Amino acid sequence: MSNNASSLFKENENCWQTSQATHATPLIDGANYYRALHKAICNAKRSIFIVGWDIDSRIRLLRGDEEKNASAPSVISELLKWKAEQNENIKIYLLRWDSSLAFFSQREMWAKEVWDNKTPDNVKTTLDSTIPMGGSQHQKIVVIDDEIAFSGGMDVSTNRWDTREHLIDQPERVGPDGPHGPLHDVQVLTSGPIVESFAQLVRWRWDRINEQKAIPFSPVKSTGSGVPPSWPNNFPPTMADLPCAVARTIPFMDGVEPVQEVRRMLLDLIAQAERFIFIENQFTTRQEIAEALNARLKACPELQVIIVSSYEPKGKFESEAYWASRIDFKRILENGVDDNRVKVTYSTLTNEAGESIQKRVHSKVMSIDDRYLVIGSSNISNRSMSLDTEVDLVFAGDTSQNQQDIIRVRHDLLAEHTGRTIEQVEQVFKSPDPLNNLITDQAPHGYQLAEVRDDQFTNKAWQPVFSSLSDPEKPLIAPIQMSNGKVVGVGNPKQKTIVFMMIALLILVLGGLIFWAGHSIPWLTADNLEQFLQDTRGTMWVIPTICVIYIIAGLVFFPVTVLSLAVAAVYGPIWGPVYGMLGALLSSATLFGLGHLMGIKGLRKMGGAKVQAVDDKFKDSGVVGVAVIRLIPIAPFSLVNLVAGISSIGLVQFLAGTFLGMFPPMIAKGLVGDSLGKIFTNPSPETIGYLVAGIAFWALMIYVCQKLARMYQLKKADAS
Repeated sequence: MSNNASSLFKENENCWQTSQATHATPLIDGANYYRALHKAICNAKRSIFIVGWDIDSRIRLLRGDEEKNASAPSVISELLKWKAEQNENIKIYLLRWDSSLAFFSQREMWAKEVWDNKTPDNVKTTLDSTIPMGGSQHQKIVVIDDEIAFSGGMDVSTNRWDTREHLIDQPERVGPDGPHGPLHDVQVLTSGPIVESFAQLVRWRWDRINEQKAIPFSPVKSTGSGVPPSWPNNFPPTMADLPCAVARTIPFMDGVEPVQEVRRMLLDLIAQAERFIFIENQFTTRQEIAEALNARLKACPELQVIIVSSYEPKGKFESEAYWASRIDFKRILENGVDDNRVKVTYSTLTNEAGESIQKRVHSKVMSIDDRYLVIGSSNISNRSMSLDTEVDLVFAGDTSQNQQDIIRVRHDLLAEHTGRTIEQVEQVFKSPDPLNNLITDQAPHGYQLAEVRDDQFTNKAWQPVFSSLSDPEKPLIAPIQMSNGKVVGVGNPKQKTIVFMMIALLILVLGGLIFWAGHSIPWLTADNLEQFLQDTRGTMWVIPTICVIYIIAGLVFFPVTVLSLAVAAVYGPIWGPVYGMLGALLSSATLFGLGHLMGIKGLRKMGGAKVQAVDDKFKDSGVVGVAVIRLIPIAPFSLVNLVAGISSIGLVQFLAGTFLGMFPPMIAKGLVGDSLGKIFTNPSPETIGYLVAGIAFWALMIYVCQKLARMYQLKKADAS
């Protein structure tokens, strides 16, 4: 075995690039990572890149007194807006996975639109939809000023924040979706030459899916041996001058050669182990890794292995895919090996009152003796080895100081899991049997390690089905590429294509239901509506009734003009338009929301010329465009509302344009509707003249507003 641990690193085999970390600091658990990230963003001067499985605009990076006393906003979107406005020259890039419907309940909806609305133009957001069907964008990287890089297992996402104490009762452990349980994770902060590798990676991710390319790599020349200016001074470096390597998983994507560097690196690292392997990982399902660990345990009688993972699955997919597969992983791992040499554990706490709670482990860490330390994004799962995008940073212990740094991280993590101090863990590792001594004599009222018993959560009956869906090695659907009628290969199985088809089918079904309702509900006629409105006149149910009728009418594409005339005929020329406008706005908002739920980019191309014309108006003129559409209908009222939800216009803008475009005609409709009612009850020259005046006023409103809109568009065109 070579004296230099870093000699194991082979570029284009088990790693992408080799490099050096001048400074490094593991950031253990969400409170520490978010605190460091907040400080680093505040320090940023030129650029910020954030690549993640998720980037949730609602996440608070600071909590408690620190949040109250901070000079910069705590919420990530407000912080980035503040930074972008403070420094107009800074460039901020956010790349998030355009996730599948499987994570609908866990993710912020309309992420790109939310970020675009909350931040200035120098904050650019994109959603990566190029991942194969069934895979995910799982890399978690932040690069600031090309000086420092964060990488590891943590996203800026829901249910990630926690302190290292992982208390049973933690009032601050609450996110946008409510309180959550204890969660453990690890990120690492680095500076030095290694940052260029991460800077190249995030730019490659950005440039391959965006026409507007990211700014070039531009680090500041080092002025000494200290940390760079963007480094968060509340987290001083704890490791220095470590050789390291970046290992990736890149699946098959258009124009990209797939790589499995993470898989090869883990197998090569395990083959180097002699005394102790420590693993923290969310999932352990990859049988190939279990077989490699088992083979190494048999080859090295002194070797011990401990794995720390989670206790209880979340939902059927986890129990039947990951927990059921962990039973198989554990069986393979322990096969023919003394069970005192290998433990698969979870971290649990029982307080003095007898209350118990288990810590959710989300981290992806591995240490091999004192020679290697891995902090990354990769689970020990099938998908992480081949289907998801992953990135792991591997440190090598070439010097005695490197080795001490690696050991210190391992002992720090085990101290947290076993309720000990780092010094106590160090003493345990001086004993002949450190593994079993870690499990015994743990603190009685702190976190402890206990062995997993996964058969209590699953009988494995559904494992083949759920594993194939949740932890596959290959894309769930691989489209066939054809050329001249012949199969030439498998194309990039983009999940968005599948989602698009599903939503298109949903819209067709919904459209059929709307068509059926409009022609099959006998009571939905103007006469019946008018009678129903008459019955509510003078009662407390006037406004609720009108609102409900407008919403239902909108859902079944009932003509809003007919409805407005009926309301005016019943309630008169003053209250009729007021009630009608209120109902129209609520109906618009309801259908806007429905369109938002149904739509993705590109759906507006499916509706033909009318839909495209509506969206063109939105893009050209915003509020004024909406007003013009309402004045001169180029599409039905309900269709306009649905398309608006699909488009990029905001709800407030849309409702403002709806009000401006509908209220003047609503007044005219009030006059016309009232005059129609009077003609039927008392026909006379006066009532006929009243009707003619109302129609003339309506036509005048349309003409004047059209002219004003046209003048606005010309002025905007000249300005641009």
